[in-house]
Amino acid sequence: MAGHSKWAKVKTFKGAIDAKRGKIFAKLSKEITIAAKLGGGDPDMNPRLRMVLLRSRQASMPNDNIDRAIKRATGGGEQVIYEDLTYEAYGPHGVALLIELSTDNRNRTAAEIRSLLTKSGGSIATAGAVSRLFHKKGQIIVARDAAQEDPLMELALENGAEDFKADEHGYEIITDPGHFEAVHKAVEAKGIRSESAAVHALPEILVPLADEAARGAVSRLIESLEDHDDVKEVYSNADFGE
Repeated sequence: MAGHSKWAKVKTFKGAIDAKRGKIFAKLSKEITIAAKLGGGDPDMNPRLRMVLLRSRQASMPNDNIDRAIKRATGGGEQVIYEDLTYEAYGPHGVALLIELSTDNRNRTAAEIRSLLTKSGGSIATAGAVSRLFHKKGQIIVARDAAQEDPLMELALENGAEDFKADEHGYEIITDPGHFEAVHKAVEAKGIRSESAAVHALPEILVPLADEAARGAVSRLIESLEDHDDVKEVYSNADFGE
């Protein structure tokens, strides 16, 4: 998630569906299979699978695709072992990047990610240099027309939310990662649909991008990383403005 705007990420994800539907479904299938292998096929008992299924529903992924991905996790045949990794990197104009991925070949993926960064004026950072600029938080985004502000705020805070923010677009609920599931389930139980809900790495301090050229360079790098088959999520501290 590019750090500048929660709503921009929601719009970008939805807008990309039609153009890149096949690639998005393939990535989601892979994540579903990995989550089911690690924690079982019951989303009520497997928070990682539950979150992937939420993203799959937001992408309008067919149920048949989801069922096949879960069955691959418990079926016979050759088992592919995936490894979860996080790369710390710098992009152009000093923007910090956290790149989360799952790969079955660490060396191949490392070379490909390094190449994408180098071509865009970025580089791999030393361990800890970038991760210290982010903090893990649960984030639930609700559109303004999906709920009334005061009841939603009360519901969120009663179930352990740390913060509640409202603007013209809607509402942002921030939680400690340990309380994310409880808050999200409480929101869902009231029939309130979230635009997105996940534990994210949120930036502590944003880096403003002063002109269109800088914004374009960083956006292109983030898009190229997100397009990589092994990449699950890209977080940045870029501030693209409005």
